[in-house]
Amino acid sequence: MQFPLHAETLVLGGGCFWCTEAVFVQVKGVLDVESGYCNGQALNPTYEQVCSGMTGHNEVVKLVYDPQVISTRVLLEIFFVIHDPTTLNRQGNDRGTQYRSGIYFTTQAQAEAAKTIIAEIDADDVFDSSVVTEVLPLQNYSAAEDYHQDFFERNPTQGYCLAVAAPKVWKFKKTFSEWVRAK
Repeated sequence: MQFPLHAETLVLGGGCFWCTEAVFVQVKGVLDVESGYCNGQALNPTYEQVCSGMTGHNEVVKLVYDPQVISTRVLLEIFFVIHDPTTLNRQGNDRGTQYRSGIYFTTQAQAEAAKTIIAEIDADDVFDSSVVTEVLPLQNYSAAEDYHQDFFERNPTQGYCLAVAAPKVWKFKKTFSEWVRAK
């Protein structure tokens, strides 16, 4: 896939990648979304290895986006609305280090945007607890297996998708209607 030369990559961990991907594939200005794993020790880990919690990897989505259409800040605002950034190593019933909240930047400007929005969220007491989202440079990324890609789109009536992913998509569409991609 060809992307504009000015396209940027940002990687986000917000719990199960099926849920995070389900939202970001619908965001205007996002050119590509890929489920994967990052910031762990093993090279090219499998889903089973990551789920063991022994590799240090996080389940993430890699976003390629057009910063002339959508800013890093807006992407991060969406990210902080669709998951709970205050629970360490957990999103709902999904527990383990592979479900930690994380922003994995590829530019220093992304790192600064992440730190700024986290400071604002905490200063404004948006949540009952402080944000625990880690902000780190992207390291050791690998794509998840093919069956994880576009999971929600291919399995919208699957139980987990109905119970967890669909409400996140609905919340995104309600809160950020101006950023919903036209069909």
